[in-house]
Amino acid sequence: MLLSTRPGELGSLKPGNLVIIDGEPCKVVSIEKSKPGKHGSAKARVVAIGLFDGVKRSLVGPVDTHIEIPIINKRSAQVVAIMDTVQLMDLETYETFETEMPEDEKLREKLEPGVNVEYWEIMGRKRIVRIK
Repeated sequence: MLLSTRPGELGSLKPGNLVIIDGEPCKVVSIEKSKPGKHGSAKARVVAIGLFDGVKRSLVGPVDTHIEIPIINKRSAQVVAIMDTVQLMDLETYETFETEMPEDEKLREKLEPGVNVEYWEIMGRKRIVRIK
């Protein structure tokens, strides 16, 4: 079985990194770190946006707090059909599956049967990232 997350520390995050907040994989938008005070350790405040739902989430804690970082499996697929969802066929395993339409309007316009795309599999969920 593939691991879907790896451990990390809150203080090591940078904008653009991925982190799991409330069980949802998110992309870090901003991070603020405060200096250690007289009676405590440095704190970090992370603001991130969910990759699959677009919801803004925040996480506050000491910089040495253990967090989960999602592992991305980047794969290639070919578009088989477009309905309310997009049906894809993996180019290595030939497995067919359905995934949500991408949020990006420019990406939606270029999708048509026969086009090769790159998709990311994160924690058992799939998302089309770009046209190849």
